[in-house]
Amino acid sequence: MIGTPPRILACGEVLWDMFPQGPRFGGAPANFACHAALLGARVSIFSAVGNDTRGSQALGILKRFGVDTSLIKTILNATTGTVGVSVDPAGKPTFKIHADSAWDHLAWTAESAHLIEEFDAVYFGTLAQRSEPSRTAIRNVLLAAKARGIPRVLDINLRSPFYDDALLRDSIALASVVKLSDEEFPEVAAACAIPMADSHEATLEALRSSFSLDYIAMTRGANGALLISRAGAADQRGMPTTVVDTVGAGDAFTAALVLGLLRGRPDFEIVEFACETGSAACRHAGGVPERGGGA
Repeated sequence: MIGTPPRILACGEVLWDMFPQGPRFGGAPANFACHAALLGARVSIFSAVGNDTRGSQALGILKRFGVDTSLIKTILNATTGTVGVSVDPAGKPTFKIHADSAWDHLAWTAESAHLIEEFDAVYFGTLAQRSEPSRTAIRNVLLAAKARGIPRVLDINLRSPFYDDALLRDSIALASVVKLSDEEFPEVAAACAIPMADSHEATLEALRSSFSLDYIAMTRGANGALLISRAGAADQRGMPTTVVDTVGAGDAFTAALVLGLLRGRPDFEIVEFACETGSAACRHAGGVPERGGGA
């Protein structure tokens, strides 16, 4: 795939983060899609917006980043998603996710199944599976991708109360690559009945081998990240940066991770580049840089 722009399908929520300073475009899959496009991928997003101003604005921003929006449906009886966000002095966000948004009404039809063959990887998360229709739609995409040997990248975002142990286990079982944070790690390990070992590397390897994953990446905030594969562990130290807020930093990290994997880079190069990209994302407010578009 080296030399050819990878084709990536991102599945899940498109929404607006309602900061005290005003609304900002967001949603982990939408942020991921924009960052992956900036890094040179050809990205499509499978999502939904409402027939409202925020939906139109979100579509415009995605298009300005070069993201294909043809798989985004407009839902007439639901509004484009919004999330209340507060940020502490260290730049760490807290979220209040509003219910029954357009992205809770995803539908992947049998007629769409052939589209999966166009992609080199599929990205998905846990939050977008909170409703039964969207959970079913996303899992249909993943089953089709798995049947064709297409990598499935799970970005775990634990947003209470929209997950449980079964959701975590089922999602990991459908993935070939998992990305999580050190804060999420103990809860994910417990959900999967993986005992905490003496080192993070050992526990992550136990989780990887238990689910026959190709890779697990764990971010550690200012302390960098670990990438675990069959080849072992690649440990990247943190990179100093000026933090405006950390919203979207994990999404930028995951975008760089996926591009590195698809381009066949060595593990240590992949995790280094992912940390560089995530650190750079902390230097701007909101999930994506302003130069790609704004509200």
